[in-house]
Amino acid sequence: MDFQIKKFEELKVEELYEILRMRNEVFVIEQNCIYQDCDEKDKKAYHLLGIENEKMVAYLRILERGVSYNEISIGRVLVDQKHRGKGLARELLVKAIDFIEEHLNEKEIRISAQKYLLDFYKSLGFMIASEVYLEDGIPHVEMIYKAATC
Repeated sequence: MDFQIKKFEELKVEELYEILRMRNEVFVIEQNCIYQDCDEKDKKAYHLLGIENEKMVAYLRILERGVSYNEISIGRVLVDQKHRGKGLARELLVKAIDFIEEHLNEKEIRISAQKYLLDFYKSLGFMIASEVYLEDGIPHVEMIYKAATC
């Protein structure tokens, strides 16, 4: 798996199209959730692409402090349906956390996690930071990650 981190202006048109296509496929169609995906935050994000055999199969975005939360955040985490169950989501999140700690010098990360993924995020060091709430009709929980040096 090849991982690439790009700012919005560094994305090629084809990459942006694939990101939006995959996010629509997972979050709108699979999860049957109608929401506004193009939220202007992409322009302020780092985009982590997981490439396998020249095809994007995993993705997430990293938002700097102040865009969604007071802390830096990770969102829109996805793995293409055909590539699930291989540990790619974990690998993707570890790359994102490393990038945030090493290149952005941030020690706290806040996420809005779908409730059914709590154990997955806990296994990466995230802790529950809110009660369950509905976001676009799906139960979510805010979680926070604090680096060991914090």
